[in-house]
Amino acid sequence: MSTSSQSRKRLHLPGLIPGLIVLALSHETWAQDSAATVTAEDIPLESEQAPIVSGQESNDTIGQTSTAPDLDDPQTADTQPGPDEPAPALSEAEQAQVIADSVAVSQYRDVIDTLEVEGGAYAQQLPEQLLGLGLSLQQQGRHPEAIDAFKRGVHLSRINDGLYGAGQLPLLEAQITSHVAQGEFEEADERQTYLYRVQRRTMGVGDARVNALMQQAQWQRQAYELGLSEYGFTRLLAMWDLYRQALTDIADREGENSPKLLEPLYGMLRSQYLIAGFSGEMASGGFTSEAFGARQEENRFNAYKTSAYKRGQSVINAIYNLNQQNSDGNKLQSARDLRMLGDWQFWHGRKDGALTTYRTAIMELAERDDAQEQTQRLFGNAEPLPNLAGVRALPDTGSPEQADLLLEFGVTAGGRVVDLDRVDEGPESSKINRLMRQLRNTRFRPRFEEGEPVDSEITGWAYDTSTW
Repeated sequence: MSTSSQSRKRLHLPGLIPGLIVLALSHETWAQDSAATVTAEDIPLESEQAPIVSGQESNDTIGQTSTAPDLDDPQTADTQPGPDEPAPALSEAEQAQVIADSVAVSQYRDVIDTLEVEGGAYAQQLPEQLLGLGLSLQQQGRHPEAIDAFKRGVHLSRINDGLYGAGQLPLLEAQITSHVAQGEFEEADERQTYLYRVQRRTMGVGDARVNALMQQAQWQRQAYELGLSEYGFTRLLAMWDLYRQALTDIADREGENSPKLLEPLYGMLRSQYLIAGFSGEMASGGFTSEAFGARQEENRFNAYKTSAYKRGQSVINAIYNLNQQNSDGNKLQSARDLRMLGDWQFWHGRKDGALTTYRTAIMELAERDDAQEQTQRLFGNAEPLPNLAGVRALPDTGSPEQADLLLEFGVTAGGRVVDLDRVDEGPESSKINRLMRQLRNTRFRPRFEEGEPVDSEITGWAYDTSTW
């Protein structure tokens, strides 16, 4: 039996994906669903329970139409500027109107006016037209006005179709887009909470539900990066559980070998990288229900962090086995997956196991006609770890010709950065100093020659800091 065959046999774990699914259903939830609020108490682990999406639901109201003041009314006449007085400052909405309406915006306004005249303020067709108006305003960068249109559309949809009617979903998604564009992340977070609640009540089992779960998982990651929760670890737990629910849904519908399982599996692996590397603030003491709930979540998170290495390894093994089933034993794909496993081991300080895995990957490539080329591509350069899209340790490098920061350093065969030096003539800055400290503390996968790790000298490591 060849070494590569032995490797595949060793990595094949029967029932691995069902095992992950059982794991997904074997814990208590961290939130109880409520029609009024979703609190940061628990993440659900079963498909009928909602994960935490921090924020409180707000009541949307229909915008009121103002009328022109009566200049003959003594109560209002004194508030109007005289011919020689400066006009009052414009409100934010009035300033937005300085931008001329596009043809589409004008057409939507006309249709909405007609519907209100013919069908009243609650006409059934209004939410769809308000969505079109809001999207057209978005295209002009008029996000405050777009948000007002989306809010009114959501409110009318709830009146006409019920509190959790599906018609409000595109309006909520568009409203979140405008809040993010405005930098209103807490408002976007609150709308995500409500969006997910509506999605759970309107979407049956299927691709739409899976996509909603993964979109919410991606938002939890973004909310973690933005620091929208007092305790960031709750966002990472939510991220893991949402991807795990998506995995369960796909496996139940399409079986254990569906290629669609790869996306949630990669999401789960990113979650484990973030959980294993988390060093943020944990819950404090106290006797309030919020403090008690936070401590419960902290205990759960600590258990997850302790077992992160095994969980991440199980996820990678599942990815490996799934790719083997769907790629007819493609050696290049096998080598990539083995390298991913080696990276996970090396990042966790399991050096001996990682080197064994890297060598197995190189042996897989040896059976290909282009073995030398592919080995150079996968192992010919030292790479910072993690080397997984979405959780990479360092910012992307750029062209030295366009960069304002040029670095040179060495990477030892053990993956340690040495002799870091800045070689450009640019000014000092705190963000550059932080990056250099981060680089010194980053573990690299070393370069390999003839199956063995070797020292490297890296020059022209370039950044354009103006993009940060």
